[in-house]
Amino acid sequence: MITLKNINKTFRVAKRQAGFGRAVRALFSREYEVIHALSDVNFTINDGEMVGYIGPNGAGKSTTIKIMCGILTPDNGICQIDGRVPWKERVAHVRKIGVVFGQRSQLWWDVPVIDSFELIRDIYKVEQTMYKRNLDELSALLDLEEILKTPARSLSLGQRMRCEIAASLLHNPKILFLDEPTIGLDAVSKIAVRQFIKKLNAEHGTTVILTTHDMQDIEALTERILLIGKGRILLDGSLAELKKRSSEYKTLIVEYTGNTPDIRDGMTVIEAKEGRIVITLDPIALPVSDAISHFAANTELLDISVSGMSAEEMVAALYKEYQI
Repeated sequence: MITLKNINKTFRVAKRQAGFGRAVRALFSREYEVIHALSDVNFTINDGEMVGYIGPNGAGKSTTIKIMCGILTPDNGICQIDGRVPWKERVAHVRKIGVVFGQRSQLWWDVPVIDSFELIRDIYKVEQTMYKRNLDELSALLDLEEILKTPARSLSLGQRMRCEIAASLLHNPKILFLDEPTIGLDAVSKIAVRQFIKKLNAEHGTTVILTTHDMQDIEALTERILLIGKGRILLDGSLAELKKRSSEYKTLIVEYTGNTPDIRDGMTVIEAKEGRIVITLDPIALPVSDAISHFAANTELLDISVSGMSAEEMVAALYKEYQI
């Protein structure tokens, strides 16, 4: 179990104006600004949960992940992961966690991937039989057999990210931290990574904390989301609750032949072209079933689809609501 209580973290950042003269003066008299990266962060994550940790750039996501990994020490507060304090028991802690930072590599650039894996095995002191079993399973699931002997610098981004995920799991961690794991990947690679993470959670009960700006990752993998903004937890709930809260309006796409359908109260046309019209509908003013019946009775329908807000739109609305 992961528990954070009243976690605070500040950074002291040097500031100066542009120009050579100001740079020289800064050598003798430097100005600093205190950045409050985290302010009283509280949450609990149970074993086996998959949680999406979302927020805009600079909200405090990566700082939180680094504290939970033991890389950073908070100013104050309590952080316990399976009974350990990460920054005080780093050696014992890192044996139980896996970390993937999408923009940082744990593979050695100029050596074959398999050499990096074997070095990671030695660092974590993974028993040979377990290492072989994990390597075979990960290679099969992530389709790595053909690239294990290739230097990391020669891999495509999608291939490297699959290797990064495998490297983080060679020692059987109970908790997996994923920071932008699909950044820059093509559609096929993203689907492969998502399917693997879901399989890992289902079969091994691995706890997964996912930070990303890709809301398709959040929808595909998590049921619970934590929204952070300006260093504070603003929302903790299920994705279904967020959809119910945010899907006030529906979008109807109507394809038809013949005359343009009449528009009733409660409908707003946002796009219209011959044979196709896109409408925003207020379900309180006009239920969706009544709108469909109206179109069916007054025009020759070819197709009609109904959708709520996309995940990106819902999160954007939350950012606007909380002014972050």
